[in-house]
Amino acid sequence: MPDFCYQEILIRSSSDIGKVLLIILAAFFADPVHTAEVLSIEDGDTITVIEATRAIKVRLACIDAPETSQASYGRSARQALKHLLPNGSQVSLRIKANDSYGRTVAEVFHNGNNINKLLIKSGDSFVYWQYINGCDRQDYAR
Repeated sequence: MPDFCYQEILIRSSSDIGKVLLIILAAFFADPVHTAEVLSIEDGDTITVIEATRAIKVRLACIDAPETSQASYGRSARQALKHLLPNGSQVSLRIKANDSYGRTVAEVFHNGNNINKLLIKSGDSFVYWQYINGCDRQDYAR
């Protein structure tokens, strides 16, 4: 005779069902991910991509970079982003929202790297604390 009872099996099964439901819910509420091709770099935190057949302007989420009009810093930030994402690069977009200018706000990934975080690490952009929602606050603070 086995050393367990059916009640124990039922509890384990319920636990497993709960885990599966959590995984399904996490996937359902996760940020949508889209693939696209870089068409152009607008400035240090904005790119234009082609997704399927349409051009989309993408604002990099949770970061801010100097504007191109801000002396050499803006040009430097744009060049840094161009270096990381040459035109034609394949990217994944983890979409967060749309902003008041109609741009898609997203974390951008290329070759497994989070481009938003690389720009912070290089000093070409900084964490945009006012709009950090949707990004891992602790991860961006490092």
